[in-house]
Amino acid sequence: MKNEQLKNSTIFPLGEKVDAANFIGDAYLQMVFTDPTPLNTAIGNVTFAPGARNNWHSHNVGQVLLVTGGEGWYQEEGKPAQSLKSGDVVNIPPHVKHWHGATKDSWFVHLALTPGETIWLEAVDEETYNKLHD
Repeated sequence: MKNEQLKNSTIFPLGEKVDAANFIGDAYLQMVFTDPTPLNTAIGNVTFAPGARNNWHSHNVGQVLLVTGGEGWYQEEGKPAQSLKSGDVVNIPPHVKHWHGATKDSWFVHLALTPGETIWLEAVDEETYNKLHD
């Protein structure tokens, strides 16, 4: 597996395994910042095992992803998936349906800045995910 060392995360602790209802595969969350002042933005360090991804979802206020390790995917509904690597930044506008997660053979870590509610939707089907080329 690529980036095997990321199973221990990069900067922040690995955290707890996330709710399987909104993810496929093993993913972990360590909240880094939850104080509502001054930014009113939660910051979570999310670590995806190879092949793991979250369900389609949207955010009422939007979201920013800061990729800190590994290789992953980001896809907005109706658009091709984008390959992500360390140093990439994704600015997700409010109410845009999307998903993100690891490639099939690499761990993937990002910080998620999420100032508002997440609306969880259906799982990313295997056909959609398997069409992506690592």
